Amino acid sequence: MYSSTISRWNAIAATVATFLLVGTTLLAQAQSDMPDAPGPAVQQPAAVVDPPVIPQPKSQREQAAEDLKKEERQRILGIVPDFNMMDNAMAPPLSPKQKFHLFWKSATDPYAFFVAGFVAGYGQAQDSNPGYGQGVEGYFKRFGASYADAFDGNLWGNAILPVWWHEDPRYFRKGTGSIKGRMLHAALSTVWCRRDNGSWGPNYANVVGNMVGGAISNLYYPKEDRGPDIVFGNALTVTAEGAVGAQLVEFWPDILRHYRNKKAKQASAQDASKQTTAQNTSVDTESKQ
Repeated sequence: MYSSTISRWNAIAATVATFLLVGTTLLAQAQSDMPDAPGPAVQQPAAVVDPPVIPQPKSQREQAAEDLKKEERQRILGIVPDFNMMDNAMAPPLSPKQKFHLFWKSATDPYAFFVAGFVAGYGQAQDSNPGYGQGVEGYFKRFGASYADAFDGNLWGNAILPVWWHEDPRYFRKGTGSIKGRMLHAALSTVWCRRDNGSWGPNYANVVGNMVGGAISNLYYPKEDRGPDIVFGNALTVTAEGAVGAQLVEFWPDILRHYRNKKAKQASAQDASKQTTAQNTSVDTESKQ
């Protein structure tokens, strides 16, 4: 009885186990045949796009300061200051402080003292302004007068009056067009200039500044050389000298460019000649072998 009962329980257990095993197998197979259920969507972080960097436009004063730094490096033949030359006709105007800075840079340049020394030596050799006398004392009196003439004219014509009348003391180079047109542009620059608002008009500052400089020279010239003649005579002389000097300022960049291009062509021709010679030498060597 007991054994049959055990056998029955074993059979039942075996049957249940069989059903469980088959059911589990079928369920696993059914699950494997079913498509995978979509998992929860994972949100990708949005790509961070940096806004485009837009360069901030320079203010007129900042651009003028940048132009001024370039102008201060300009020299003709590497010696003669060319600080007042501007190639950009659309350049912003200088502030009053920048106009005085440009004046001071020109007035204290070593070349200004060299010119004053040369003029003094030439004047002493010609015995101009004989009231100064001769010798070392006469030379230094002439030197002081020559430098003071240039300093005063520069101060009034390129700083004080341009600030007062809102004129630009720089020379705006034409750079293009016929030679005659450019020469006329340069000559008229002493009496015609650009204003701070971009318009063009009479160059009052330059003309009147030369007269003021001539008037001040009455304070230190010998008595016999003083008077209205020195005021207007010096003003006309300096204005005419400015018209001539402007020709060099206008055409010097062209002269320099022509020289550099010619030098570059010569160097290129020499390199080509050396290369040809080397190739011919190599061919001769190979033929001999």
